[in-house]
This record gives sequence, C-alpha cells and structure tokens, in this order.
Amino acid sequence: MNNISNIDAIPKEYMYDPDFQSKLKTVLVGDAIGCEKIYVNIDYVKPGAESVKYHSHSRQEEFFLILSGQGILRIDGKEISIKTGDVISKPAGKDIAHQFINNSEELLQILDVGTREKDDIITYPDENLMLIKDKQLVFNIDDNVKGWSSEPNK
Repeated sequence: MNNISNIDAIPKEYMYDPDFQSKLKTVLVGDAIGCEKIYVNIDYVKPGAESVKYHSHSRQEEFFLILSGQGILRIDGKEISIKTGDVISKPAGKDIAHQFINNSEELLQILDVGTREKDDIITYPDENLMLIKDKQLVFNIDDNVKGWSSEPNK
C-alpha cells in the first residue's frame, strides 16, 4: 500500500465503473492510499443521473465538496441548488436524508468524505427500507412484528 499517490495513478481496482460506462463512477481514493477511519471518494455523476439513492445514516458523518459542475442536493426534504465550490456537512444520527442529482448538461464531480462506522443503519425513506450495513440485511420498515416485546418475563 502506498500512502501517497496522485489521483491519476489510482488503480482501477479502487474504482466503481472505471471505464465510466454507466451514469456514475466512484474512485475510492482513501482505500487506495490506506485510510482506515475515514473514507474518501470522488464521485463523477453524468448529466441526468443521481449520486446515490436518497438515504440517511445512523452513525456515519459525511462531508461533501463540489469539485466541478452543478446540480441539486436533495436534503432533509428540500431541494437546494449546488455548484462548484459548495461544501456540505451531513452529521450522523439526525435522520437527514441526502442525494445529489445532476440536472445539468455537464459532469458533476463530488468529493465525498465520511467516517467508517460499525453498526451503521442506513434508512431509504423513498423506499421505506432500512439497511444494516455491516450485515448487508435489508428490512421493510412496514414489516412490523406484532405482539413482540423485549420483556423477557412476559
């Protein structure tokens, strides 16, 4: 592992869709250079595409810097215009759902930095789903078990 690199020298094994055939390419910069407690990614979002599904984290804090382009940040039920140079913080555990949408004609590049948190639960409000990330288990929030209790002596 090399702790110092250049973005143009990141190996393809540290990229999602390295040939950029789909609508989104992600470069896992932090993984490539050995970051352990944080992740550092660069997302390249083509016109008309979304960066991720609308979601919130229970434990993961995130920071975003718009490196180039413009679009919409869908956050906490609102849509906000974003452009090159904008910085966004997304604290953990506050049910702040977020998603970037490229509604422009140019490529949107986002620096995405966050903490790596064990037991993070990701909620997808549009789909009414929850993901327990470490276990890769997905649950429908409406699938409530009736009559269950944590009380051991009932």
